[in-house]
Amino acid sequence: MSPTPPARRLRLHLPRRMFAQVLLMQVAIAAGVAVLATGLFLAPLSDQLDDQAMRRALSIAQTTAAQPQIAEDLTDTPATAGGPVQREAERIRTATKAEYIVVMDRRGVRWSHPTPSEIGRLVSTDPGQALAGHDVMQIDSGTLGRTARGKVPLRDADGKIVGAVSVGIAYDSVRARLLHAIPGLFAYAGGALAVGALAAWLISRRVQRQTRDLAFSDISALLAEREAMLHGIREGVVALDRGGRIRLLNDEARRLLGIGDEAVGRSLDEALGEGRTADVLAGRVTGTDLLTVRGQRVLVANRMPTDDGGAVATLRDRTELEQLGRELDSTRGLIDALRAQDHEHANRMHTVLGLLELEMYDDAVEFVGEVVGDHRATAEQVAEKIQDPLLAALLVGKATVAAERGVALSLADRTGLPDRLIDPRGLVTIVGNLVDNALDATAGTSHARVEVELQAEGRTATLRVRDTGPGIPEEQRELIFTEGWSTKQRPAHRERGIGLPLVRRLAERQGGSATVGEAAGGGAEFTVVLPEALAAADLEPALAVPSDPHAHTVAEEESR
Repeated sequence: MSPTPPARRLRLHLPRRMFAQVLLMQVAIAAGVAVLATGLFLAPLSDQLDDQAMRRALSIAQTTAAQPQIAEDLTDTPATAGGPVQREAERIRTATKAEYIVVMDRRGVRWSHPTPSEIGRLVSTDPGQALAGHDVMQIDSGTLGRTARGKVPLRDADGKIVGAVSVGIAYDSVRARLLHAIPGLFAYAGGALAVGALAAWLISRRVQRQTRDLAFSDISALLAEREAMLHGIREGVVALDRGGRIRLLNDEARRLLGIGDEAVGRSLDEALGEGRTADVLAGRVTGTDLLTVRGQRVLVANRMPTDDGGAVATLRDRTELEQLGRELDSTRGLIDALRAQDHEHANRMHTVLGLLELEMYDDAVEFVGEVVGDHRATAEQVAEKIQDPLLAALLVGKATVAAERGVALSLADRTGLPDRLIDPRGLVTIVGNLVDNALDATAGTSHARVEVELQAEGRTATLRVRDTGPGIPEEQRELIFTEGWSTKQRPAHRERGIGLPLVRRLAERQGGSATVGEAAGGGAEFTVVLPEALAAADLEPALAVPSDPHAHTVAEEESR
């Protein structure tokens, strides 16, 4: 026999769409609130109606007992169906529409009753409290059924209690009032439920538009994917609200910008400080692939507005790419110089060969001596004035490249720099960038000349680079230190407008400055002052603070 299939459980499947789920939940909440409010209203309503009926009965009893003729007739006439007490009680009962009005003596004998046969008999409930002088309100059952009752003492003209008055209001009329109120109450509750359902539908439609009709599971999956993507990609992501405050940072953005979670909720100027980086991310500088320098990093930023008035900015680290681009430019320059030197060297070798074939040996020796002496003189001049080996090697190499480009590169007579640099790589970056800019500005002009002056005074190093180029207009002398600003054509492999901002930033990091002015003979003169560039004179170079191998990974970039 085949096994008995398991019983299928009845499952309630909620709708998948967020819009439908929100609508269903809101309607359920509105219905629950309506039912609860109705129940909370009905619960005390019955007690309130009972209390109103008992107070009405007590009020009729007090009014009846307040008539002195009833107390006088009670003591002077017998308890009969046609007696004056019965007639007066029935008149009041008819006028007030009470169920009964019973007047009794101190023994509890009825002197009035809607049923005449009950006159002269004892009352069915204990009148003790009323005969003791207390007003009584209660719901009780008697010969006429369940009623809301009020009992008061009956006093004569001297204030002596001679009996009691008991008034009853039919309980069926109280229940009828309660039942009569229920349909109206349900109508109000239904109207409130309808308004709540309409409001829930409108809210749900808004939620549907804002969530693009996604299901909760879809939203949960999107959030999980977003977290994985934000923390997994190698691009910085910064999300801003409509007020320009940071609301999200991924791990790469924290690393590139050098900020942490404390920046969330703050404005860009507060978190990053005033500068180009904050201007680019805030949208005050527009464009695509905007360059900015943050610390020692070259960043490329793009900003995209969002529908809620905020924006999302992405950051890419171009530090290594800029370094490679600069190295490529340097390599190309060296290759061009070596190619020119190779051509010149071949010409010189042919000249030497010709002199030897002509047996002009003395002229050959003199020619070779002149060629070698020029290079040796340049190297010795640089080494004599610049004692730092890295900087001296840089200037010797730049002199060779300058000669091949038809530019005379020289050191000023006042140049003198001891081997006490704290951060030689930083100064190499500054000098290399400024010299390259000067060579670009003067190459191809007549009497092209670049002069480098390096002076040391105490711990301060001052660098001046002068050229005979066209110079820099006064209105552009601050713009050239702005990230991304350049008058040169952009090469295919990298961006322009990084070198001079980096020069100024390196100078300001040491408490110095970088400025540009007009040279004495025309052209441009860059001045960089580094107050803490040199170690104290009584310290050996080995005791100087070592340079950070990662502090100058940003390549120098020509910018004019």
